[in-house]
Amino acid sequence: MTTESDESIVRAMAAGDKSALARAFDRYAPTLTRYAWALADDRMDVEEIVQDAFLTLWQRASTLELPADTVLPWLLVVCRNHAFNAGRKRTKHRADELPETLAAPEGHDEARERLRWVRDEIAALPELDRRICELCLLEGHSYAEAAELLGLSVGAVTQRVSRNRRRLKKVVMHDEH
Repeated sequence: MTTESDESIVRAMAAGDKSALARAFDRYAPTLTRYAWALADDRMDVEEIVQDAFLTLWQRASTLELPADTVLPWLLVVCRNHAFNAGRKRTKHRADELPETLAAPEGHDEARERLRWVRDEIAALPELDRRICELCLLEGHSYAEAAELLGLSVGAVTQRVSRNRRRLKKVVMHDEH
């Protein structure tokens, strides 16, 4: 059994295949939802952030160039941008200070902890790799922009991101295999 590549899913979306969007959603919605919980405290905001990220993917599929084999880093940046652009980042309240009906849903703390591990993993990378991850994955720069800023070739940036993405993917995604 072969798994469809993200590249082929994005190309199918660019051709108007709505089922390709559904496949991308099935593949990455759980990860984006966990990430969105670190950006927003309200279930409706989280759902809207995730929906907006996939809507942006649909709208930009025809111009999106995946320099690697996954769309996940791009989706995480888009997700973060939607959250912050809409001003959804709220002051965090401790769960024990909230009425029970307003407490974060089960798994919220786990998602925050998982993201803390991702940030820790990025911080533990060698300086150049850390800076590349910050530029590409956190600040939303393209590989070409990061290469120019750091005085590297696009291939070198792509190779380092690919290697570090594999490492970070283990932290971000559930180990389902």
